[in-house]
Amino acid sequence: MKSKKYNRSFARRLSWWVMLVLFIMMSGLGFLIYHLTKSVIVEVSADRFHGNMQSSDVTIGNVMSDVSVAVINNVNYVEDRLGQPDQIQAIMERIVEQNPRIRSCGISFIENYYPQKGRAFCPYMCRDSVNPDNQPVVGLTDDYLEQEWFREAISADSAFWSKPFFDGRYAQTPLIAYMHPIHDRQGRTVAILGADLSLDFMTRQLQEQDSIFNEDTWAIPMSVDKVFSSYVLARDGTYITHPEHRRILKGNFYDHIKDADVQGLAREAIRYMSAGKKSDNETDKVVLVNRVKTYLFYEPINGTDWMLALSVPIMSLDLIGILVGILMVLLIAFMLLVTFFVCRHAIKRVAMPLKQLAATADEVAYGQFNTALPTIKSRDEIHLLRDSFENMQHSLATYVEELKNATAAKASMESELKIAHDIQMSMLPKTYPAFPDRHDIDIYGVVMPAKAVGGDLYDFFIRDEKLFFCIGDVSGKGVPASLVMAVTRSLFRNISAYTQEPSHIMIALNEALSSNNEAGMFVTLCIGVLDLSSGLMNYSNAGHNPPLLLADSDVKILPCDPNIPAGVLPEWQYTDQHLQLKTGDSLFLYTDGLNEAEDDHHNQFGLDRMLQVAQFASNQPQRLIEAMTTSVKLFMGNAEQSDDLTMLAIQYTLNL
Repeated sequence: MKSKKYNRSFARRLSWWVMLVLFIMMSGLGFLIYHLTKSVIVEVSADRFHGNMQSSDVTIGNVMSDVSVAVINNVNYVEDRLGQPDQIQAIMERIVEQNPRIRSCGISFIENYYPQKGRAFCPYMCRDSVNPDNQPVVGLTDDYLEQEWFREAISADSAFWSKPFFDGRYAQTPLIAYMHPIHDRQGRTVAILGADLSLDFMTRQLQEQDSIFNEDTWAIPMSVDKVFSSYVLARDGTYITHPEHRRILKGNFYDHIKDADVQGLAREAIRYMSAGKKSDNETDKVVLVNRVKTYLFYEPINGTDWMLALSVPIMSLDLIGILVGILMVLLIAFMLLVTFFVCRHAIKRVAMPLKQLAATADEVAYGQFNTALPTIKSRDEIHLLRDSFENMQHSLATYVEELKNATAAKASMESELKIAHDIQMSMLPKTYPAFPDRHDIDIYGVVMPAKAVGGDLYDFFIRDEKLFFCIGDVSGKGVPASLVMAVTRSLFRNISAYTQEPSHIMIALNEALSSNNEAGMFVTLCIGVLDLSSGLMNYSNAGHNPPLLLADSDVKILPCDPNIPAGVLPEWQYTDQHLQLKTGDSLFLYTDGLNEAEDDHHNQFGLDRMLQVAQFASNQPQRLIEAMTTSVKLFMGNAEQSDDLTMLAIQYTLNL
């Protein structure tokens, strides 16, 4: 069967892919250049903006510092003359005359501090800017005692700048006042010394700043009169200064930008400004001001709770980036057009030999390994591909033949391993209950090889009213261990037919395994003989894991003499140990595949977990082994079994 024909040309598809890759790369390059240019412009501009804003911040701070220092310098002077109330008015006049920034100055005493002066006494001096001679105006008749600012100042008992406010005499310009408490000789707060500062100076400072920005920048012409707009804001967004007088202390900048939020950035800016943080230079901090997308820069004014803000329309800084972007689009379009025709012609010519190789490959795919290959004159990768096809033809023919032989050999080996596994398992007791006619013993065992065949063993039988049992672990795994396991099990059966002493069985078995042991393999063993009539058990251990004794609702580890494994030294004298079992007592024997079982992190199951499972499990052998099997499998999870695992449980049940 021939492969179906395809109408789509590889050369055409490759040409389009090349064009697509080039388009993506060049578009990405243009996009990168545009954004880098834009970022550089914004970064440089932002640094300049912040520098000028910091200069304005210093100027504003210096003016406010002059006023606060003038007040502080006269506090002690006033406190020393509290006993001379008629001189305090002269102090107020002197403060105003010596400090041109101060519009007015007054000291407001608590109620009835000077009874002879009446309920309220407030010496006050005001500089009347309407007066062409700029002469001081004296007098204050307001009942300040009931006003909120006075109660707050007395309660605070510390110096502070007041919130901006409008004076009844000068409703066009907001004022702020620096308040400082006056204390008598007993430390009581008896008056508030305050000096007013007109915020005209901030308006002039910001107008000068905006004028500099508008005259000395690369900003493009906008439809508004001014590109840049500066404000002083309270932390809650209230305008302290604004080009439109009607908004001062009445409008709110936060409400203005929240109504036209851009992707939540206005809320973020409000959160930062409310916390008194300085803006960064990132280009994505955009808000809408006067329906124009605008960069917003801001920073706190030192010594106040105010923020100095500057709004700059995006288009005023994006002109260079836009021009670069347009230029890149035109350049990319021209280069892509030229590249398309050149690449299509070249690729179509180069790809022609591939069609010939494809036709030959179809023949090879259907088993015709001797199909002639086309002649390729060029000395390039396509010629190399043709040679590779030729080598593939010869390799495939050889490989197919070898695969047939290997498959047959593998099938034979798997069959033999299956037979070996069945033979090994048939040598071990696997019918339970093992002694259905007896009521003095219950026994159960399992073996789980790590491979098809393994080296663990267990065995048991009854002779002369005595239960002979053993459990062992051959060094190594796989076929060699399984052969030693079979020999060990046979030796145990044969030797146990002539003696009832576990140590004698172990000595004879050790002699047999040690002779001609060129492979150096050995077996750890535990052999026991239980007198079913009396419950007396003799046992001998050859380097095997000590068994567990479950008796009287408790779990103990049987003591075992330090004997070496069988098959190591031919003349080793193994010892016997004795144990008296009571009705209901159980023995649990196991190989190290249980306690050394590992999870995915190479943590071992361990003796402590074995003891815990045995403590809460039933003494009945099958239930005990099932509980231990379930626990170790849950512990291992998805980890592969690394060693053979064998368990044998025996319960002495006489008269139960």
